[in-house]
Amino acid sequence: MSADATAAQWSAGPAGPAGPAGPDTDADADLARAVAEGDETALAAVYRRWSPLVHTLARRSLGDTREAEDVTQQVFLAVWRGGRGFRPDRGTLAGWLVGITRRKIADALSARTRRTELVGAAGALLALSDAGRSRPEAVLDRVLVRHALSKLPPAQREVLHLAFYEDLTQTQIARRTGWPLGTVKSHARRGLHQLRYCLPSPAEV
Repeated sequence: MSADATAAQWSAGPAGPAGPAGPDTDADADLARAVAEGDETALAAVYRRWSPLVHTLARRSLGDTREAEDVTQQVFLAVWRGGRGFRPDRGTLAGWLVGITRRKIADALSARTRRTELVGAAGALLALSDAGRSRPEAVLDRVLVRHALSKLPPAQREVLHLAFYEDLTQTQIARRTGWPLGTVKSHARRGLHQLRYCLPSPAEV
């Protein structure tokens, strides 16, 4: 069965049917126990077998291949850290992985919403640098923005500069800088938080 077909099967329920125990179920339980005991070879085997399913579910839900890759990494990091959470008597390894995947997808969607809100808020502030260039105070606006950006750590400053002044998406920034998409998102989020406190509100200018 292809990864897409498997994903469709498992997306029908919260964690998929437990089903009767069998050779595959027993083998999965053995793999999960080995992962819980710190066996990297077992983790690699689980990743090879189930990462296509995890990636397919994430890509379908998020509509972004790079974000799906990020979620896939988070899922298997969670497996590595929390392998003892798998209970063969409660369901299959596939069902457990799908449950983790759904939680990580939900986290990614929530983070996307927060980023959109932050970008909107910071964008409104940064618009001070471009709005009303004919106004004498527009020069001060631009100086304030440049000064606020200069206070940020280099990585955060570069990400926000590429986003606001070169109009690049976070995926494009990741490609330009060579950083993982998750790293770019982290720098953007932290930089935007700091900018909100560094820049004055319109009423204060």
